[in-house]
Amino acid sequence: MKQMYGQRAYVQSAGVRNDMEIDGFSVAVCQELGIELSRHRSRSFDEMQDWGDDLSQFDLIIALSPASQRMALELTRFHHLDIEYWPILDPTGLGETRDAKLAAYRQARDQIRTRMLDRFGPPTA
Repeated sequence: MKQMYGQRAYVQSAGVRNDMEIDGFSVAVCQELGIELSRHRSRSFDEMQDWGDDLSQFDLIIALSPASQRMALELTRFHHLDIEYWPILDPTGLGETRDAKLAAYRQARDQIRTRMLDRFGPPTA
């Protein structure tokens, strides 16, 4: 999102829980597009709030899993903001070989990119 749209919007990444670092396959397939994820760390909705991010100040939450959609709806039930669910392939556990795993991660990456283009339009210069 930040690579495609720059400072056009404030973007924060969060999940239901923070129990692992970013998956190496995610890092690899994003690097193919010039997106640096190796220093990115996942954090939970709870951590966002602990660090001072007030969810009511956001206009939109995009959930990529049913669990994150449920959590976003619960946390924002008293706030006026949009929550969209984008059903994206979960590539974890797919594929037997490295190439097959990378193909699944590329598919998920490309699904997210397509959804962003459909929702927010072409990237800004």
